[in-house]
Order: sequence, then C-alpha cells, then structure tokens
Amino acid sequence: KFLCEIMSVNRSGYYKWLARKGKSNRYEQDRAILTELLMEQHKKHKTKGYHYLANLIRNETGWIFSDNLAHKCCKYAGIRSKTNRGRKYAGKEHVKFPNIINGNWNVTKPLEVVVSDMTCIKHKGIKWEWTYLLDVFNNEIIASSITRKSGSSLPYYHCLDVLIEKTREQTYPVTLHTDQGSVYSSSGFYQAHKNYTNIKRSMSRVGTPTDNPIIESLNGWIKEEMRKDFNLRNADNIPLFIENYVHYFNNERLSYKLNYKTPVQFRIEQGFG
Repeated sequence: KFLCEIMSVNRSGYYKWLARKGKSNRYEQDRAILTELLMEQHKKHKTKGYHYLANLIRNETGWIFSDNLAHKCCKYAGIRSKTNRGRKYAGKEHVKFPNIINGNWNVTKPLEVVVSDMTCIKHKGIKWEWTYLLDVFNNEIIASSITRKSGSSLPYYHCLDVLIEKTREQTYPVTLHTDQGSVYSSSGFYQAHKNYTNIKRSMSRVGTPTDNPIIESLNGWIKEEMRKDFNLRNADNIPLFIENYVHYFNNERLSYKLNYKTPVQFRIEQGFG
C-alpha cells in the first residue's frame, strides 16, 4: 500500500498488472497477428514491399492499421522485397519518330498514351519473346502476345492490331510510345498503321530506358514476380501461364500508382467502363 501511494498507483491497478504479468497485451497480440499475416503474404509475393503487403491484408481482412506498424513488423520479422535495380543510359532520338512524350506522362483518360515493349522470358532452356501494350492511364495490359520463335515480328503486329481495333472509334488520338527496336523502327510496322491517323508515334532515345520508365521498370518487376511468386520454373504451358498472369495483373494485382487498386478497378471507378 505504501509503495502504491508513492508511485500514485491504485491497488486494483497493481493487482491487474500482477495478474497479466508475462502475458501479451492487446497491442502486442495484434502486432504478432499482423506479423504472421505479413509473413504469409510475403511467401506469396516475395517481390513486394511492406506497403503492398499491408494493403493486401487490409483488402482481405478489413483491418485498419498504419503503414508504420506494418514496416515495424516487417523489420522485426526480416521481411524484405527481393528485387534488383540497374543503371540507365542516354542516346540519340529517332529521325522519324522523336520522343514527343519527353517525360510528360500525365494522362486523364484511357488509351491516351500507350507504351509497348518486348521482354525475354527464359524457361527450361527456351527463350520466349513476350510483347505487350500497357495503357499509361491505369497500367492495364491491353494487348499481349508471346512466341518462342526468336526475332519474330508477329507478336508486335498482333498487339498493333488490337490497339487499332480498340481505338477505331476513339475521338482523340492515342500516342504509342516505344523504344527503337528493329520492328518498331521498321518500314513494315509503320506501313501497318500508316493510314490509321488516330495513332501518333513516339520513340525513346537510343539505349535510354528512362525515356520509357513505366514499362521498362515493370519488365523487371513482372519477371521477378513470375519467378518468385508464381513459380514460373514449374509452368508447363508458357502461353497459358502468360494469359493467366495478364488476367491477374489487370484484375487482381494492386498498383501503388493507383493507390493500391487494380487497373480494371481504377478504370471503372474513374467512370470508364
């Protein structure tokens, strides 16, 4: 009683503390549960950071907690995204199609600016070439084609045909921004859309991936995600694997750029069906 009076602690409070001594309080229990949930999500999404993992848990559970708490839990559990970064270089502009984007990626509607690239995916000794188109408005993959035939131009033309069809009735032009790859720079590719005036072409400078940062940065993330989160190594059917991944990317994958909404969800919420 004397010690309680000195410490300004009432006796009932002291006995409550004595009863729970050695036991976790509510906050410690919540932190333990959150850490476990973060570890479970990290096993599925090894390439993602704590912001992304935290939003996955919020979406699945409805639990409200701060990013700061998620960061502390990840740090305590040793959870870190597994990614690599590379250097960027600069070069010359294309003679026919200069870089009209020039770092201005502000778009207000779908299919206003579309970027395209080809990336290689190695699987069981075979090199697949995957070409896809990405809508800058909501980071949605709007066309995709993959082949195991090295140097084939067919995937590029397939994606171009999809873009032409999607924007045929569009009242405003679409800017197609690419690198200076051999197919994108070819006369044949230009002739394929020459008479379709709704397409404006823009090209990055030679060897300058920073001129097309949206799709260039995604290429690395996507391939790491395929390997580490979707077990690409054990896939049996690569075209089907890519088809399923594109569906996941558009309809299930949360995007930091879109405030952790999926591309399709963001587009619909912005009033575009």
